[in-house]
Amino acid sequence: MTWKLALGLIPALLVGACTVGPDYHAPEIAVPLAYQEAPAAAGASAQIDPAHWWKAFGDPELDALITRALADNPTIAVAASRVRQARLQEIAAGARGLPTVDASGNATHVHFSKNAGFSSLARQFGGGDSGNGGGIALPGDGITTYALGFDASWELDLFGGARRGREAAAARVDAAVWNRRDAAVTLAAEVADAYFALRLDQEQVRIVEQELAHQRRALEIAGHTAKVGLVPDIDVTRQRGSLTATEARLEPLRADIRVRMHALGILTGQVPGALTAELAAAPDALAAAPVVPAGLPSDLLRRRPDIRAAERQLAAATADIGVAVADLYPKFSLTGAAQLISTSLASLFESDSIQATGSGAVSFPLLDWGKRKANVGIRREDREQAYQMYRTTVLQALSDVEDPLARIAAERNRGAALRRALSDKQAAEHATQARYRTGFVAQDALLDAQTDILATREQIAASDAKLRQDTASLFKALGGGWSMGGDERAQAPPDTHVN
Repeated sequence: MTWKLALGLIPALLVGACTVGPDYHAPEIAVPLAYQEAPAAAGASAQIDPAHWWKAFGDPELDALITRALADNPTIAVAASRVRQARLQEIAAGARGLPTVDASGNATHVHFSKNAGFSSLARQFGGGDSGNGGGIALPGDGITTYALGFDASWELDLFGGARRGREAAAARVDAAVWNRRDAAVTLAAEVADAYFALRLDQEQVRIVEQELAHQRRALEIAGHTAKVGLVPDIDVTRQRGSLTATEARLEPLRADIRVRMHALGILTGQVPGALTAELAAAPDALAAAPVVPAGLPSDLLRRRPDIRAAERQLAAATADIGVAVADLYPKFSLTGAAQLISTSLASLFESDSIQATGSGAVSFPLLDWGKRKANVGIRREDREQAYQMYRTTVLQALSDVEDPLARIAAERNRGAALRRALSDKQAAEHATQARYRTGFVAQDALLDAQTDILATREQIAASDAKLRQDTASLFKALGGGWSMGGDERAQAPPDTHVN
């Protein structure tokens, strides 16, 4: 009768169950209608795949480096491990609020002392021996008992604390997935930045070496001219000093090249010197940086992995409030056990060996000196912090796009101006050289003209590299560099308001 009453109460308790705590609603963030720094006529390169944006640079070496980095970099491996860990935590959270069942079995033998008081009592009242299957043994004999059974327990989730825990765990799985994608985005941009810096150093070495060859020829000509007395010896000394100064610029560039190679080796999950031979030969020229369509700010909230991860952390923090609120309410639990107990294996599985127990319990929070309410307040503050972190991530993402857009526009204008300046300086250097040969100008003017050309060529190379790096930064800011995996849950993006 008691069991029937307990079983009858379970449906009533479950029907009356509720889920305490706030329900999650994705935050609404106001974003601009368009980027302020976006060019009026973008003229974007056609068919750019955001998931593999580095292919737009048309450099097979860059493609290979990023592919290796995404496969072998330890940071990506750590992010993937955190995804697996979060999924295991989700499984653990899903078990809360569900019944648990354990099986047990044991065999116990007790040997009675002849000199103990219980043994004397057994002599007076008699009893069986250990071999007849009885429950009492004579002094000096023993009794063996066999038991086999199950026990179950169930803490009823009447107020939804376990359900909120499952919500939080699921949101953290999604956050871990988005963090892994963000790690891929960041890694691809870091590899591209280091690669373009390496190619800049190699290009500057090539420019300096070309200038050194030119200056050595000039020094040789100046030496022959001085021998016949057409120019003073001081001109030869000046030419030699200019050559030595140019040679001194090579070693820092070569050191930077080795540093860049080491960095790329680490980014691809290898030892620092693993890529030295592969990257030693610089290409004759790199393709021009592609023109990237900025898109709309509202698309950014759907594409950026760090924004999506922050939104999922906010969802988890909201669910945590419900977990804490559920602790303010009573807890109901049911326990039961069914066993087969016998002193003989032959009779262990008979119906007379069944022993069953059942109980229900309720626990009411009475006095904890404000601990549970404080925990609710802590969770609410966690949610507030998660919301402000989400806002900060969105605002920073908008800035991350606006900044490279501004730098790209300025760098394109700067590069065009430098190329015009180089053309003018080369024409001026040819004229100065002709006048120097006829003796109308001093050698200082010629050396200054040559130095100006060298500096301008280096500035053009630096401008081109900066444009490529800024373009890679823009791809990263737009959330490029990840693709949706087939085993990952897709989450609806947060709502956006266009301002």
